[in-house]
Amino acid sequence: MRISPTVPGALSALLATPFLVLWPSAWTLLACTLAWLALLGIDVLRTPDPRRVAVRREAPGQLRLGTSATGRLLLTNPGRAPMQLHVRDAWNPTAGLARQREHLRIPGGERRAISQVFTPTRRGEHSSRALVIDSRSPFGLMRRSARPAVPGRMLALHAFGSRRHLPSRVRRLRELEGLAAVHQRGQGTEFDSLRDFVDGDDVRSIDWRATARRRSVVVRTWRPERDRHVLIVVDTSRTSAARIGEGPRLDAALDGALLLTALATEAGDRVDVLCIDRIPHVSVSGSSPRTVLHDVVAATSPVQPALVETDWEQVAAQIERRTRRQALVVLLTPVEPSVVEQGLLPVVSRLSAAHPVVIASVADPSLAQLAAGRADAEAVYRAAAASRTMLERDAVSQLLTRAGAHVVDAGPDSLPQALADRYLLLKAAGRL
Repeated sequence: MRISPTVPGALSALLATPFLVLWPSAWTLLACTLAWLALLGIDVLRTPDPRRVAVRREAPGQLRLGTSATGRLLLTNPGRAPMQLHVRDAWNPTAGLARQREHLRIPGGERRAISQVFTPTRRGEHSSRALVIDSRSPFGLMRRSARPAVPGRMLALHAFGSRRHLPSRVRRLRELEGLAAVHQRGQGTEFDSLRDFVDGDDVRSIDWRATARRRSVVVRTWRPERDRHVLIVVDTSRTSAARIGEGPRLDAALDGALLLTALATEAGDRVDVLCIDRIPHVSVSGSSPRTVLHDVVAATSPVQPALVETDWEQVAAQIERRTRRQALVVLLTPVEPSVVEQGLLPVVSRLSAAHPVVIASVADPSLAQLAAGRADAEAVYRAAAASRTMLERDAVSQLLTRAGAHVVDAGPDSLPQALADRYLLLKAAGRL
């Protein structure tokens, strides 16, 4: 517990000024000092002990980013005398607590509640760094401070803004399963049924035995296989910390991972997610179709970028340990020359020999705006730098494509749906 004077208590020392002016001596100063200390001592003795206050916290456990949730602090005064309290709940600023300081009076033997409204502005874990309770004396000259051990924690889940694109992609998936796949056959399709031949059908899909029995030309229909394995690998290295638009690149990558997780689950595929840089940080595997999306959201929400380089050999080892042949491997990592220099290209070549590989990269839309600038000499130089950066990204994309990967490079707002569309194209082509 800490005991300290309040602002009025410190200013009360100025009451000795007239005495020191009229009788300027060391004895007068000593007498005034003793009188002031005695006044503060009497006030301290009458100040209730804040450590006796019973505190219970009701904090929202989880809430989605962009929404608000309420919590409460319940304070009980077990004594008979009323208590004047000043409460400060020091949450980190991104938790979005509307009011961190409250003044209240609690009569003896009663309980009061402090309502709290949280509107977090950043995804991840939020906590209260300290809960400080100040008890004021009757004269308001002194205060006692205590820090009860009442930890507060809250998890702000990913906003999942791309959820609005899921219904349209699910409709296309159902069309693919019911209509589109009947015209082609690939290594990732399985027999569904027979139907009459129509113009435009592939003659290789004609079932000659059924044709002989029915005396009419019939063809086999195929549908994409279900229960395929999709492994989503999210790069959490320093490159994911760059701000693209209103948030870090990692947030846009996670948004794409969530949309693909939801779509692949609707398609009947099994989805695992791995967040890794030099070491694995989060792994979601073996979840049931009913809970996989919730598990991925809850597991990836606390993930933050690490200021290290990605160990791509470690990434490849983790992928090989978690996959079987012909699993779809999705790497969410920036398409930049620095990434290729770190060893991504040979890893992609090795992985694409055994699995379909998709590399999804969050592009910076401001590069196109800078490349179009011609207002003055400074804008022209910026345009040249932006154009050079875009050309380097295109060259890296071509290298990765020649290595066997499917590259999806789009802005933060369009990457999730572009990644979902590439997944549907792979389904339609029989690659899954």
